[in-house]
Amino acid sequence: MYVAVKGGEAAIANAHRLLADRRRGDRSVPALRLDQIVEQLALGVDRVMSEGSLYDRELAALAIVQARGDMIEAIFLVRAYRTTLPRFGYTRAIDTGAMLVERRVSATYKDLPGGQLLGPTFDYTHRLLDPELATGGAVEEPLQRSGEAEAMPRVSAILAREGLIEPDGDMLGDYVPGDITREPLEFPMARDIRLQALSRGDEGFLLALGYSTQRGYARNHPFVGEVRIGEVELELDVPELPFAVPLGSIRVTECQMVNQFRGSAKAPPQFTRGYGLVFGQSERKAMAMALCDRALRATELGEDVVAAAQDEEFVISHSDNVQATGFVEHLKLPHYVDFQAELDLVRRMRAEYEARENTGKAEENREAAE
Repeated sequence: MYVAVKGGEAAIANAHRLLADRRRGDRSVPALRLDQIVEQLALGVDRVMSEGSLYDRELAALAIVQARGDMIEAIFLVRAYRTTLPRFGYTRAIDTGAMLVERRVSATYKDLPGGQLLGPTFDYTHRLLDPELATGGAVEEPLQRSGEAEAMPRVSAILAREGLIEPDGDMLGDYVPGDITREPLEFPMARDIRLQALSRGDEGFLLALGYSTQRGYARNHPFVGEVRIGEVELELDVPELPFAVPLGSIRVTECQMVNQFRGSAKAPPQFTRGYGLVFGQSERKAMAMALCDRALRATELGEDVVAAAQDEEFVISHSDNVQATGFVEHLKLPHYVDFQAELDLVRRMRAEYEARENTGKAEENREAAE
């Protein structure tokens, strides 16, 4: 039970002023500009956009500033703002096969059509602090490869030519994907609904679950078929027009996991898929999402559900960091009535316990005296 908090308005107002003061910090230090955050803390901005379900870099940067760098609070702010926006419609499904690729790596084939592009990555850095960054030193311009861009078919398409991987899950007929921002979650879920929830799930939670699948808690041995990062176009169908209207482009990260599968009476031996897609550059999140997606397909593929990562209700119900934060932090709210009730109960139980102890000791003393 909760009780209303009366009074304290002045204290709350002053807490807000104190928060604003701490957020600003030393007045002699220049205030952060949004363009600085967008350009120099881009991966943090990408995470807020992805888990906040709103692709807007400046709004994500504003949320990071307002939240004093608390990423989950920033995600909460973006989610709240998102609910105030009108919805004009749904775009066509993006075609990641036509992506303007900035980074593309595969752990399955060394030589791919279109080649592999390392792009901007921490993978080959030495993880040593760079003192020069503290001084704001000059940064060299990156080298640009000349020539026309080559086609970059997905690794899954290469395997599909030989029938070595399951179909891509094309939607049949007039199937309309669900929308978790408009409809309450129900279990069991269709895969499209589950992927939406995973895409905006907490990166740390999904990373831990994905890691668990690698340590034997799901018996899932994956290969990174491909991770690609780049720009994709958005197109909207307008009833009055015979063609789709381009709306612009967004940066996304896509991961296709290739997983072992021995086959069954109904399916020949083939690889199966795990899929991840998130806003911005976040390949760790996309890979963790793909691992969880494959683990959650256990029932669909006739596998035993033996691990937490394979339990759909457990994973989806606990992956949303905004919901998790709300439930954990609500413990700070007044629970005076509940606590007083339990306090009274403990006191009565202790009194009963002490009474039994005293009675027992009295009987022992009486027996000793006899």
